Amino acid sequence: MPGGRTLRKLALAAAAVVTASAAAAQSGDPYLWLEDVQGARPLAQVKTWNSEAEAALTRVPGYEQRRKRALALLNDPQQIAMPGAVLGDMVTNHWVDADHKRGLWRVSPIAAFVAGKPEWRVLIDVDALGKAEGKSWVWHGANCLPPENRRCLVSLSPGGGDADVIREFDLPSGSFVDDGFTVPLGKNSATWLDRDTLLVAAVEDEASSTRSGYPRVVKMWKRGTPWSAATVVAEGAKEDISVDPFAVTDETARYVGVRRGTGFYASRLSLFGADGKLVELPIPDTSELETVIDGQAIVRLVDPLGEFAPGSLVAFDLPAMLAGSKPAATLVMAPSASQSIEEVTASDDVLWVKALDDVSGKLFALRHQANGSWTTVAMPLAANSTIHIVGTADSQDMAFATVEGMLEPTSLLAVTGKSIERVQSLPAQFDASRFSVEQKFAASQDGTKVPYFLVRKKGAAAPANALIHAYGGFRAAQTPTYLTSQPYRSGPLGLFLVEDGDAFVLANIRGGGEYGPAWHKDALREKRQNSFDDLEAVARDLIATGVARPEGVAISGRSNGGVLVGAAMTQHPELYSAVIAGSPLFDMKRYSHLSAGASWIDEYGDPDKPTDWAFLGAYSPYQQVRSGVRYPPMFVYLSTEDDRVHPGHARKMTARLKALGNAVYYHEFLEGGHSVGADRAEDAKRAALEWAFLKTELAR
Repeated sequence: MPGGRTLRKLALAAAAVVTASAAAAQSGDPYLWLEDVQGARPLAQVKTWNSEAEAALTRVPGYEQRRKRALALLNDPQQIAMPGAVLGDMVTNHWVDADHKRGLWRVSPIAAFVAGKPEWRVLIDVDALGKAEGKSWVWHGANCLPPENRRCLVSLSPGGGDADVIREFDLPSGSFVDDGFTVPLGKNSATWLDRDTLLVAAVEDEASSTRSGYPRVVKMWKRGTPWSAATVVAEGAKEDISVDPFAVTDETARYVGVRRGTGFYASRLSLFGADGKLVELPIPDTSELETVIDGQAIVRLVDPLGEFAPGSLVAFDLPAMLAGSKPAATLVMAPSASQSIEEVTASDDVLWVKALDDVSGKLFALRHQANGSWTTVAMPLAANSTIHIVGTADSQDMAFATVEGMLEPTSLLAVTGKSIERVQSLPAQFDASRFSVEQKFAASQDGTKVPYFLVRKKGAAAPANALIHAYGGFRAAQTPTYLTSQPYRSGPLGLFLVEDGDAFVLANIRGGGEYGPAWHKDALREKRQNSFDDLEAVARDLIATGVARPEGVAISGRSNGGVLVGAAMTQHPELYSAVIAGSPLFDMKRYSHLSAGASWIDEYGDPDKPTDWAFLGAYSPYQQVRSGVRYPPMFVYLSTEDDRVHPGHARKMTARLKALGNAVYYHEFLEGGHSVGADRAEDAKRAALEWAFLKTELAR
């Protein structure tokens, strides 16, 4: 591990400086002490709150039954082995089950995998590795060096936070490389330049960190040399979000470069040219480089570019850009008014595009023609489904895609331009014939039509309790997934509710990517109120149409969804009867000084600027809590190890609400990071706790 010890000391010192400066950044908040993540006093308070919530909810009749059922559903051995990276003629997979809570990283010949008879060879047993090394390792993926794919960079997180350790692994022998590359714990990144050289972005001290706490310097590190000998190849400004190395591959070429994130939605991309020097690509800094195929850099536009509308896919001649010219963009695909291009990847000769059309998935195969145009063929997959591209096999010109719906279990398909092969389909985990799914639209305050999906028992006529889940931010579309496998919507919670005769609703409010860049921009910064109004519109539509009881509407949101439900409950405490908030942001005055918060200023605004605080303060949930107002009961869940959204948000909101006599059920898991559950047992427990919370607070 050349240079590893020195780099680790520097990273820890930088973390200490960042933590100390954040804690001292502002005073006057009576609950500021709860921001000390690992402090004895805050953890003692967390333990008390956890005990109170568990004591109240675990004794609700049906809790234990649903916890066990949730665990059985999540650990169902009949699960799909989702393909990871395809390495030549081999496909990787990270497999989790009841006996392997942290998973097995394994590999199979791709032909056997596509035939539905994989021949697995285990490379890393993450549980066994953690036990042997005394670490609570959580799998964060692997990056292998093509074309041989012999050496890989394996990322492991202790406890599940965003920070991880990167270690060199030899694929043929199935072992970590003695004295190989090791990048110690941090929010760092590394990419192969060649077999004996890495590009590494690491935080060494406060000077090498951006305001957001991410690396701002990329160095070239040669094998066998100490980290101190690594040379700087690129660096950004303190106000940047991050600077990191990356690589993209074409059929016959691999391009390595540096991405400088000048904003959350803006970046400057540079690739190494033939002379070994970085060449900045002349593409719009608000666009997204999706992939490279046939020498064409495929770029998704966020802002207009000449005649090309936002959301379009365009192509730039990559060799020409690296030679120093500025080629004009050519159109690859333009979405319709109801469409949004969401996922783009490439095999050797096919560009695969997944789009949403009124929030239903579509898959297209595009080919580059000799005259520069592109042919587009729609793949005949199931209509009104959620589709995701989960991988490609380059030389086979094959895309792996999943297809599912709220009542249709997931299928994994191997798609080529000539055939669609079903690799594996999950059996049904419940009787879907008892339920119905509808897509409806609610009118927001400004007249915008907001789509939402409604699941309930067939023939339901009387108003019932309803849980609305929404997100509304960061261009992240919310699409329907099978009712037992919704990790960010608390697993099988939705199923439990509709079985009880309640309704489960997924709302596609503004701020997400359901209808392209404009849908996102309509809830940016000073327009954030639109997302809160959209949620309110869905709630009132459910009541007006007789779906929901006026006193039975609950709302759920996670991460950015915490801002959403926090603002919703403080603005309309009379409308919502229960609130679930996971890994939430609540304190929009302090958010940019906590964990990775500064990286989201482009999304929310800068609270340190009076002009921005004027609109942030108008909805910031923590500051909007008032004495004398009865707020709906809240269930809050999070992880101590969350190094993305600071635990202080949830802790302080809980303390303030409780101090004013409001009901808050609080549960802070010790591990799991931003995703909260470090394993499926914790996910099952959370689903059962939330079910018990709703049964308690929405009792008829």
